[in-house]
Amino acid sequence: MKTWIKFCATTCLEDALASIEAGADAVGFVFAPSKRRVTPEQAQAIISRLPSQIERIGIFQNEAAARVRAIAEQTGLTAVQLHGEETAEFANHLFPQSFRGPRIGVIKTIVVGDNFAARLEAVCRDYSGIDSILLDSGAGGGRIFDWQKIQPLLHVRGTRLIVAGGLSPENVGEAISKFSPWGVDGVSGVERGPGRKDPEKLKAFVAAVRKAEEV
Repeated sequence: MKTWIKFCATTCLEDALASIEAGADAVGFVFAPSKRRVTPEQAQAIISRLPSQIERIGIFQNEAAARVRAIAEQTGLTAVQLHGEETAEFANHLFPQSFRGPRIGVIKTIVVGDNFAARLEAVCRDYSGIDSILLDSGAGGGRIFDWQKIQPLLHVRGTRLIVAGGLSPENVGEAISKFSPWGVDGVSGVERGPGRKDPEKLKAFVAAVRKAEEV
């Protein structure tokens, strides 16, 4: 199976195009508080220059539903990633049938912590309106979560699993071998500085993913 690849925290057109050239399936834009945050206007300007087949993901954290929908419509997002404490009711009804325009997917982030097993069970059980679950370390500095501890707790069925948190060209292959995820998500591990991508690291990341798929 070909692993879906997203490079997140895109801040400029140059980096978005470099991600696409490297082989990314999706680019992400952070609208939540972050040093990599962009405005809807900045994201819209970038997205308007991208090939239509590239997925555009917006990252939000405890944002009002109306604002999420407004930004998604304004910028041309294909999916949103909920990175906060959004409830199942919020996620399941974020884009009702009355929402205008193409369908927009929903990714729910679970920050790996002490209550991870219970949180994962609750999301799998109650968040019927989401398309994917993204596992993140929730830590700055590109740190990974405890893969060995979490691996036995994963019993995700019927939901696409995305692994994030500290992934780099050096460790993404191991992540794929341990989790066999539907997708992977890179940020700091493919940067030359906060908010700016390194084209060579992007290419090395994709190459490592494809190599891991061959095993």
